[in-house]
Amino acid sequence: MDGTVLVADDDRTIRTVLTQALTRAGCRVHATSSLTTLMRWVAEGKGDVVISDVVMPDGNGLEMLPKIAQDRPGLPVIVISAQNTIMTAIKAAEAEAYDYLPKPFDLPELMKRTAKALSEKRMPQLQAPTSEVDQPEDLPLVGRSEAMQALYRLVARVMNTDIPLLITGESGTGKSLIARSVHDFSDRRTLPCVIATEADLLGLEGPARLLAEVKGGTLLIEEVCDLPDEAQARLVRMIDAPGEHNPRFMATSQSNPMQAMEQGELRQDLYYRLSGTELRVPSLRERVEDIALLAEHFLIKAENEGAAHRVLSGAARDLMRQAAWPGNVRQLENLMRRLALTAQSEEISKAEVEAGLGPTTEAGPIAGGPVNERLSEAVGRHLQRYFDLHGDILPPPGLYARILREVEAPLIEIALSATSGNQAKCADLLGINRNTLRKKITDLDIEVTRRRKLM
Repeated sequence: MDGTVLVADDDRTIRTVLTQALTRAGCRVHATSSLTTLMRWVAEGKGDVVISDVVMPDGNGLEMLPKIAQDRPGLPVIVISAQNTIMTAIKAAEAEAYDYLPKPFDLPELMKRTAKALSEKRMPQLQAPTSEVDQPEDLPLVGRSEAMQALYRLVARVMNTDIPLLITGESGTGKSLIARSVHDFSDRRTLPCVIATEADLLGLEGPARLLAEVKGGTLLIEEVCDLPDEAQARLVRMIDAPGEHNPRFMATSQSNPMQAMEQGELRQDLYYRLSGTELRVPSLRERVEDIALLAEHFLIKAENEGAAHRVLSGAARDLMRQAAWPGNVRQLENLMRRLALTAQSEEISKAEVEAGLGPTTEAGPIAGGPVNERLSEAVGRHLQRYFDLHGDILPPPGLYARILREVEAPLIEIALSATSGNQAKCADLLGINRNTLRKKITDLDIEVTRRRKLM
């Protein structure tokens, strides 16, 4: 790489790591913990690429993007943030950031994106965003898992297009919430978002009334595969002849739309009209690394609504990572709300979570796979879902390293647990050098707990 990179982050460790990595790659680096300093450098014409955190001691990195675009049109800004919510991804897209990566980020991935930014000669944007978005403050679409981050990035790409959206996923994953978020952050946000019911579609004046009510906003059809054939036929005619104000059509479905079409539950003509872009919302079993983050969010929410302050014990978190979660995020929210009120102490115990989960949510094969499924088959299905989530867009580069990391971390954690934290035994079990194991524990941020076995 050749160029000057401006790094702004209030975390000294991150500044040091990025400075060292970029310098080794051939870049010149200016690093600061101050947005004021960053903006001065930008105004002075320094830097070919900016890497900036969002929350800084003297301001918000996202709010500086319009000013950077004004002072230096075409200067690529890569946003990194520990605020792993859909709002951060959408704000970054709206502010025309060059790229967005959640923390903790994959260093090789960030290096690749920086190299790409340095190699591209970006054309100045014709128009910067001028209007504020009325954004909800309590949006429970949070998650740092790669599955959710990929979904956030896809939402940010399609939110201001006119193509229909088909949002799929299990019950309780947040399909309607995704649909509402796409509307609330889109150019149509000042127009109505109307949910079409079966009665609306089958009523004598229902379709005409819906089109008049939506006024060019968003028309959402929930569980489209459950609609009778006549309602689906009317929906096809609405999409083909939307009237004077053309709304955006979005639909949700728990069922696999392709299978539903093959089984005659979804009209073929309707499927092809709605599936301009399919957004698949992952189940909670596919994003277990987000469970603790979501649980904390719901406990804080319950506390803000009057419940006592509660935290999860380590054993309780481990149990929750192993649960089947047939009700997904909705089930998790209900459990946390209940435990916030009924837990016997500030720390929620494993036994209390176990009682709350009940016998029907015991740990099972990943994503409902067969009991005798081989590991390679389970991984293959998981990877196929990951690719399907991106639709026609390829996943971000660096997939090989990310997948190895996701498999390696739980393998080492489980091996350490099985050997009671004895690193010599763990290294022997894994068949790797002890120094290699120590390096991996550090690199993967794995917590090692020594336990004495009971005699």
